[in-house]
Amino acid sequence: MFTGIVQAYVEVSEVLEKQDLTTFSLTFPEELLEGLEQGASIAIDGVCFTTTSVEGKRVFFDAMKETLQRTTIGHIKEGKYVNVERSFKIGDEVGGHIVSGHVHAKVEIIKVDTSIPNNHIITFKVPHHLMKYIFSKGYVALDGVSLTLVDVNKTDDTFTVYLIPETLKRTTFGIKGKGEWVNIEIDTQTQTIVDTVERVLAEKQVGL
Repeated sequence: MFTGIVQAYVEVSEVLEKQDLTTFSLTFPEELLEGLEQGASIAIDGVCFTTTSVEGKRVFFDAMKETLQRTTIGHIKEGKYVNVERSFKIGDEVGGHIVSGHVHAKVEIIKVDTSIPNNHIITFKVPHHLMKYIFSKGYVALDGVSLTLVDVNKTDDTFTVYLIPETLKRTTFGIKGKGEWVNIEIDTQTQTIVDTVERVLAEKQVGL
């Protein structure tokens, strides 16, 4: 499990593509290597991966067909940068929200607004079927970053987030632009509540 507080963004150092499998390595900073062993869980752009090996500063992972099709990892390339968070331990502070690393879909950046001083505002286009889980002042994980939702537009299937300088400095959102895609994970509690209410209302409707 993760908290949605990205610890760093790191460079993709190698990508090896096979049939329905991609092996890739990331170059980790020293502070993220401490105690890291084979089998450890790492969130990469919000996707939970198992560490297959650690060689110096290079950490290796395998991405299967489902992950390649459903997430932005399917377009991973050498020299690209990705967000990284190591799994949290019991007793750690949860500064964001509980994130599983199980991505629901990819969403597109349709606008980046920097016209207001000290504000970095990004608008995302969301698959329609996920909009029932999107609420103003709610939260989601975008490329593994826990963010609060603003300006939710149910008609256009969009929402906006405001990013502080610290988020821009520590994550890839400081270098992402219009037309790029990111991974989204819906908050599981929100999903459970919405699905439960829908089911109860449907059952009542049948009973009328």
